[in-house]
Order: sequence, then C-alpha cells, then structure tokens
Amino acid sequence: MPAPRKASGAFAARFVYTCPMQRIIAAAVIVVTTAAAQAQDIRGLEVCTAEKAMERRTSCLQSNVEFLQQALTKQARETKARLDAADREAAARTREIAALKAELASLRAEIAALKKPAVEKEKK
Repeated sequence: MPAPRKASGAFAARFVYTCPMQRIIAAAVIVVTTAAAQAQDIRGLEVCTAEKAMERRTSCLQSNVEFLQQALTKQARETKARLDAADREAAARTREIAALKAELASLRAEIAALKKPAVEKEKK
C-alpha cells in the first residue's frame, strides 16, 4: 500500500484523500468544462490560422474585421434605439406626472372651496 501523499491547502487535502472514482469524475468535469470554454467562438468568424498563404490569411483577417465592425455597428444601432425609446418613455411619463400634479392641485382647490362654505355655516 503506497504511503499517503502530503496535500497543501484544503482543496488539495480533500482531493488527495477521496476515492479514485471521485478523482476520475472530477478530472472529467474539469476536462469537459475547459473544452467547452475553448469551443466558444463568434458565429460568422473564420479561422484564419488554417490559411498557409499570407495573402489568404490577410484576406481572412480583413473579412473578420469587417464582420466585427458590422456586428458592432448593429449593436450600437440597437442600443441607440433602445435608449431613444427609453428617453421617449421617460418624457411621456414626466408629462403624465405633470398633468396628474395639475389635476391634483385643481382637486385640492375644489375640495378647499367645498369645505369653505361648511366652515362659514358652522361659525354662524
């Protein structure tokens, strides 16, 4: 039976003293997650490292730059449209609040006018 290995740190201590099946599962999870992270790419981009000729590689990189510029322009347009819509909505709500405040002031004045004769009647 081999001698137990020394572990540094809490995670390492738990990892060293777990059963072999758990270590295999942990290693598989790590491999799968790192492979998935490496596979993330931008849809529409070409892999330019596969090109051998410098002209083709340059052309590939230029097409990638153009694609990214178009995507960035599209995102900027969409963001500007959302911000403009939010500004219009905020302006409409500000106008609505102003109208409600005016209506509230008129209703308060009306209530005060209705209470005034009742107060005068009580004094008499």
